[in-house]
Amino acid sequence: MEAFERARLDSYFARINSHFVTPGPPAAVLITHLLADRPSFVRAVGTASHLLAVLPKPKSVDPHARREVERHTPCETLTRSLFEDPDAALDFVETRAAGQELVLLDVGGYFAPSLDVLCGSFSGRILGVVEDTENGHRRYADRDKLPCPVISVARSPLKDPEDFLVGQSVVFSTEALMRARGDIMHGRPALVIGFGKLGSSIARLLHAKGVQVTVHDIDPVRRAQALSQGFTVARDRDAALHGAGLVLCATGSVSLRGEDFSALRNGAYVATVTSSEDELDLERLPDVYTRTVTDDHITRYQTTGHYFYLLNGGNAVNFLHGASVGPFIFLVQAEILAGIRSLARGGLGSGMHEVASEDRTVIADAWLNYFNR
Repeated sequence: MEAFERARLDSYFARINSHFVTPGPPAAVLITHLLADRPSFVRAVGTASHLLAVLPKPKSVDPHARREVERHTPCETLTRSLFEDPDAALDFVETRAAGQELVLLDVGGYFAPSLDVLCGSFSGRILGVVEDTENGHRRYADRDKLPCPVISVARSPLKDPEDFLVGQSVVFSTEALMRARGDIMHGRPALVIGFGKLGSSIARLLHAKGVQVTVHDIDPVRRAQALSQGFTVARDRDAALHGAGLVLCATGSVSLRGEDFSALRNGAYVATVTSSEDELDLERLPDVYTRTVTDDHITRYQTTGHYFYLLNGGNAVNFLHGASVGPFIFLVQAEILAGIRSLARGGLGSGMHEVASEDRTVIADAWLNYFNR
């Protein structure tokens, strides 16, 4: 990012924070993809709150960005197990925020397993959670009862451009890896598992590239949507797996279980839009498969008479090429800042919430002033 671009971004976030002034800024812990453009957002979070710790998603850390963030905020090591264990989660927040009012900024539902203990036993007060992703939204929404407010930006209209462009970047990175080993998409029927915002974007771009696309989704409404848009919809999931030369997983939950891998067509490529622990049940892959790294970020799984290729170890393939969606990501980041203000104000009951539509209008107007050039 050029110096003038960074100055524009910092100015944009300053304007957003000037509108969403946070009363008596709460403490905050931030989980984020720490990509090259992310320090400006981290600084903005630090203005809207007393930012105590940044936990970078481990598969998406730019070393320069990390060094820049660490100049003013500690960067911690993030694992699923850290917050799956309620005692470890409570120890983490007590060590860093004892007695304070605390906002948890999440990407992927990391805090969900321990939220009851955090809200019930923390010496301070958990004001709530702001969640960024569809996967995380589901982790919170699927609970019987939430102990605090959770503001989700995952289904915001301001996130639509990001989701569309992430889908495009997934296709770009998948094709780049295939071409690096002398292979191409064309002539390989593709199966897209999941027809949400990311999956539909992936399917459309594959179709535009002349790839034959079949869609599978557990939701009959989405299957009907895919059919109305001209895609083949799988009647038999196993048959679709067997016929696909390329499988792209975009559900935010487990797309392929251990037994599914043996149904893959020989030489099929598998790629995902999120982490392997969310999309793929690799631990249950039969032990008869051996793993060989054949090229950078490509692993060949082979047993007698059968083989397939896994891209980027099953983690989000687009992060290999920066996962950039341009300035559209700044719309979502501004909505996260608005979420901090909403939680700090109080008045939200326990359960799922969204940022107010009038706040989204303010964000979109500011964004257009800075980036519609």
